[in-house]
Amino acid sequence: MSHLLVRRTAAFASLLAALVVAGGARAAGPACYPPAALSARPGEEQVEPHPRGEPVTLPATTLAPAAPVPTTLRGSIRRVDLPAGVKMVALTFDLCEASAERSGYDGAIVDLLRDEQVPATFFGGGKWLMSHPERGAQLIADPGFEMGNHTWSHANLTVRSGEAMQRQVDDADIAFALRRSDAQAQGCALSAVPARPSLFRFPYGSCSAESLAYVNDTGHLAIQWDVDSGDPALLGAKLMADDMLRQIRPGSIVLMHANGRGKHTAEALRRLVPALRAKGYRLVTVSELLAAGRPVIADTCYSLKPGDTRVYDEAARTGKRILPVR
Repeated sequence: MSHLLVRRTAAFASLLAALVVAGGARAAGPACYPPAALSARPGEEQVEPHPRGEPVTLPATTLAPAAPVPTTLRGSIRRVDLPAGVKMVALTFDLCEASAERSGYDGAIVDLLRDEQVPATFFGGGKWLMSHPERGAQLIADPGFEMGNHTWSHANLTVRSGEAMQRQVDDADIAFALRRSDAQAQGCALSAVPARPSLFRFPYGSCSAESLAYVNDTGHLAIQWDVDSGDPALLGAKLMADDMLRQIRPGSIVLMHANGRGKHTAEALRRLVPALRAKGYRLVTVSELLAAGRPVIADTCYSLKPGDTRVYDEAARTGKRILPVR
């Protein structure tokens, strides 16, 4: 069992200052795309378990250099301790896509976030970014959102090692760079968007010491969560919203999905967002949250308590599929 560590240094503040999206009024989507192109389209949220056609591949690309994460920020970031009286929460959405599927794009969620001017952090799988090029570029270009790395194909990095593990991290960064280039070609202003994502989320909430070190060595802050929406399960919108509202406290990081695997997520958000605002919460990106306080860091990874991801680790070793997927 690992003890949670709360750490902050002057280097921490200067590092995160470069990540924060400028505050103030937010447009309903990136201005470089027409509104009709941004709106949800029926059927996009559908998951295709056995896609047809050629496997998704990457062109030869050189990654931008990245400085390793400072010692004081290495590890698994669970949440953020904020100054007294400050009430912030970060809503995050995973865009997972496994090897044998083409997952969806839940446009109802994204439209709601834009309409309500809710900042959000997405964690994009590299394969998802390649199979959803237009949507990936739009999310990266949106000034109200930020995009982190969620591995190439939602692999469990506890059971992968060496080059196979490293490729899961690096290939997702390459996919991000390609979609960023697409947004630039569209005329989007991306000076605030890094060439390589600085945030990372481990699939299933699970990591090994080797994979956690590699993620940090390649310049990624490992962002986990302290509130799980449970949206892959059939809980219903009211139960999900009520449960999240009970769990959320100042500095929370909330896990949700926007890849068609989340069930009733958009409906739950319609209840959750006004309820949080009524309680005095400010909704922010993960980078804004980190810059506002002290991250709570563990030296290992888990979902809600140490050891609770072992079922996913064992499934990865044996090939057994476990739902709900984190």
